[in-house]
Amino acid sequence: MQKVFPPSKIDHIGIAVHSIEKALSFYIELLGLSLEKIESVPSEGVKVAFLKIGETRIELLEPLHKESSIYTYLQKNGEGIHHIALETKNMESQLEQLMKNGVKVIPKTPKKGANNKQISFIHPHSTHGVLYELCSKIN
Repeated sequence: MQKVFPPSKIDHIGIAVHSIEKALSFYIELLGLSLEKIESVPSEGVKVAFLKIGETRIELLEPLHKESSIYTYLQKNGEGIHHIALETKNMESQLEQLMKNGVKVIPKTPKKGANNKQISFIHPHSTHGVLYELCSKIN
């Protein structure tokens, strides 16, 4: 295997929840984190809330409908960590290199995600069971 890239940082940790509204009190009142924003991402079927913790964020993911992959995840696994997002600078070439090394990425070309970022995921079958999201700021 050939080294593809070092990510620049952990951008966020995605946590699947049944209700952002119910989960926020724990993160804001008990942990003392500040809510940056809440937005819907219809293409992914989710509503997300970003909470800042240092340079990183916690992203709460609530399904918008039963066809959402987060809905399916919650039905199968319950609430909890869904993915770890790694910030990257040159996503398209890095995805290409990952695929050349036999890594399964979903989708193969980046798409628009939350927080003005382009995203793609590295399938858990290629990462010893962890779903990684690659993300980079859209200019």
